[in-house]
Amino acid sequence: MRGLILGLIWLAAGAAQADVYISIDAKGGYVLTNVHRPGRQYQRVISEPLAQAGAAGAQMITGRPYAELVAAAALAHNVPQALLHALIKAESGYNPKARSPAGAVGLMQLMPDTAREMGVENALDPEDNVQGGARYLKRMLTLFDNDITLAVAAYNAGPDAVLRRGAVPPYAETRRYVPNVLRDYRKLQGLADDSPL
Repeated sequence: MRGLILGLIWLAAGAAQADVYISIDAKGGYVLTNVHRPGRQYQRVISEPLAQAGAAGAQMITGRPYAELVAAAALAHNVPQALLHALIKAESGYNPKARSPAGAVGLMQLMPDTAREMGVENALDPEDNVQGGARYLKRMLTLFDNDITLAVAAYNAGPDAVLRRGAVPPYAETRRYVPNVLRDYRKLQGLADDSPL
């Protein structure tokens, strides 16, 4: 079996458009993917040259507002930088003074209770807000076993709504929100709209 896997990797290497990782799933089977999900153990088996690998996505990320703050928060909390940017775009459109009718504030639209729980002292301060939002996103990713779709749904609708259903809740806002965030997340990584997460 290992020979077959290595053969497939060798064949794919010539046509690879991104880094390829291998992992072992819960049943002991091999999983090949070009998406490195946080919190999972992967071994890179094909490396795409940096000039090609997500160069467009990397440029889009570094060209976005608050890129340095987002990069620092992503590193500090081990969450994907591109996902933080996608959330900020959907939540506030990069407006650090954004306020929702429900009371959410700042770049990542933190509710007052969530902000307090995440140790945010000034939710209108971009750095404090992004750090708190990244901390909360990490909590959602951990709660939902790094399922990005469910973590994004929980960021919008709350974790209880997702836990009750085991899926994206049927709220109209959340049903619009999740695909928009995931589309932007994939775009920032240089992935196709239907790429697995």
